[in-house]
Amino acid sequence: MNNPSLGCALRVPLGRAALLLCLGGAATVAARTLEVGPDKPFQLPSAAAAQAQDGDLIRIAPGRYVDCAVWKANNLVITGTGRAQDTVIADQSCGGKGLFLTDGAGITVRNLTLTGARVPNRNGAGIRMQADNLTVEGVRFIDNENGILVNTDVHGWLIVRDSEFVLNGVCSPCGHGIYAGPIDLVRVERSRFFHTREAHHIKSRALRTEVIDSDLQDGPDGTSSYQIEAPNGGAVVVRGCIIEKGPKSENHTGAIVIGKEGVKHPTPEILVENNRFRVDGDYHSFLVVNESVTGAVLKGNRLSGSAKALLGNGEVR
Repeated sequence: MNNPSLGCALRVPLGRAALLLCLGGAATVAARTLEVGPDKPFQLPSAAAAQAQDGDLIRIAPGRYVDCAVWKANNLVITGTGRAQDTVIADQSCGGKGLFLTDGAGITVRNLTLTGARVPNRNGAGIRMQADNLTVEGVRFIDNENGILVNTDVHGWLIVRDSEFVLNGVCSPCGHGIYAGPIDLVRVERSRFFHTREAHHIKSRALRTEVIDSDLQDGPDGTSSYQIEAPNGGAVVVRGCIIEKGPKSENHTGAIVIGKEGVKHPTPEILVENNRFRVDGDYHSFLVVNESVTGAVLKGNRLSGSAKALLGNGEVR
């Protein structure tokens, strides 16, 4: 991950004030607040994105914005000013990629609904993460081809808190609730995934994947494959979650699947603890399918329906 101590060597993106200080200047540039809304200086999020500078705060008033935006500045905070469901970004795509493209590093997105991302290659994302370090808090991703899609050439972390992913995913190619490339960390906390279509609720090629206190359910009509997949290994921690495979799941094998495409990352631990796993379909499915050489540790999990605990290397306590 980025090391702030290297900031003056310009090895991480800097805000304008920090950059001036590193260059020896005494002046600082204060972050601005850009207001978006029908009666605000910027009518659309894309207009604010075009003017945003490093460290700015963008406040988006409640309303429905048929728009998309490319956020190029670093260290932005982009937030709805009301409830997430009251501020909706919908039905457009930028660059054939999605609703919000985060080209700047260190961006935080809060209190919005992102819905209807569609692109010609069927890979449209609510957020396309194209630079290092993205934080998402209290955001609803509804009916997109991907909820969040992370480019393969970025680093750092994706942190998702208190967010909702509903009716995302479409195949050919497959889309997911979250699909992360080989970044350092994917951490999902207190978030809900429901009725994902065909692909996975979470697919992570990160070096470390943590899913904590979250709810991942197919429901009666969801057709997802896996709830969580770490196809190339890496550390995996899943704790305190509700996990359900529904009657229409496209893949009955398991809920948490590790190493299916070949283990490429160091995998120091696989810990799955204090979760509730239920299978509602007329089939058996495993909570964990582990194809790595690292022993998975399962403890304190509660299984119901036709659920089983572990297929592959590991132990159940």
